Amino acid sequence: MNKNSRICIGLSGGVDSSVAALLLKEQGCDLFALFMQNWHDTTGTLHGECEWEEDRAVAEMVARKIGIPFHFVDLSEVYRQRVVDYMFSEYEKGRTPNPDVLCNREIKFDAFWEAAKALGADYVATGHYCRKDNFTDAEGRTVYRILAGSDPNKDQSYFLCQLSQEQLATALFPIGDITKPEVRRIAREAGLPSAEKKDSQGICFVGKVDLPVFLQQKIKPKEGDIVEIPRSFYEGRPAAETLEEMAEPIRYRRQDGKVIGRHIGAQYYTIGQRKGLGIGGHAESCFLIANDMENNLIFVGEGKDHPGLYRKALHIRPEEIHWIRPDLALADGTQQRYQLRIRYRQPLQGAVLHKRPDGLYIVFDQPQRGITPGQFAVWYADDGEMVGSGVIDQ
Repeated sequence: MNKNSRICIGLSGGVDSSVAALLLKEQGCDLFALFMQNWHDTTGTLHGECEWEEDRAVAEMVARKIGIPFHFVDLSEVYRQRVVDYMFSEYEKGRTPNPDVLCNREIKFDAFWEAAKALGADYVATGHYCRKDNFTDAEGRTVYRILAGSDPNKDQSYFLCQLSQEQLATALFPIGDITKPEVRRIAREAGLPSAEKKDSQGICFVGKVDLPVFLQQKIKPKEGDIVEIPRSFYEGRPAAETLEEMAEPIRYRRQDGKVIGRHIGAQYYTIGQRKGLGIGGHAESCFLIANDMENNLIFVGEGKDHPGLYRKALHIRPEEIHWIRPDLALADGTQQRYQLRIRYRQPLQGAVLHKRPDGLYIVFDQPQRGITPGQFAVWYADDGEMVGSGVIDQ
């Protein structure tokens, strides 16, 4: 980035992007703010109203306080097509998508970037807690690296796990090397209107939702049985030996357990779910361990340590493997040890990646709780660099 570069800060109205903007302004950057509206519909939202209007008002006040131009763009149509429609499609298949990851890949660093470029931007900055650096390879090409944020309690690199080298080339993360308490302190001392604003929750740009109500916009309810699988089911089962066997989840049948209740549609529930099952009469809570979309059944087990909640391995289809560092991509028949997480904020887990013609097999050092199809598995090098990711197939 040279001194004549023009930077667009994605100003959301939150404290993180506000401080990112302030730091860039204090560095003397040629900076302007762009606020994007991505959602209109309030169906299923728990607040009953779109929060974007308040967010936009705060963002405008922040831009005025800092002294930078403010712009607005409506990306709601492309957001619906690329993120929300994908969500509905995945839930219909019985998978649990991560819309925040898709929002970053498809919206913030794609559609939003195109809008920023049209306004003259050379770079887009966001308030993500992650770090970026680069080096020059032997052929003289610049290779970009994305690393975990310095604040271990707020590291958001996971949500950027689908970015490409091209996207990283024009991305800036001004607060990646400072902590959240420090961000709050900077905002208060600067008198920013967002200093005390609570962090957003729920689906990116939609907010907190009642998921079944939200999904019923497109996916019709269909009652079915809840089947409880006893711990005795697992006694005497042969241990998995091959990669395929280890990654294959157990396919339960109705006769493997007993019917203990009814549900409103298998597509509304996700692996590891405890709340919203409507099951009583147990000493411990019941957790969802599998769903059968074809027969509209969900399977549960009693206790947070139920064997059905744990698996040793997972599989990613070839077309779903994404290398942030293509130069580190594994060739068929090779393997590499990395640190893995299968959900945001999960402590990193030791694992070995095995590349095969039919995809990527990830075998963990310890069995993992709640491996969920549709979510992203993300692998990191020992120095905290995020190297790649993929959608969990099974």
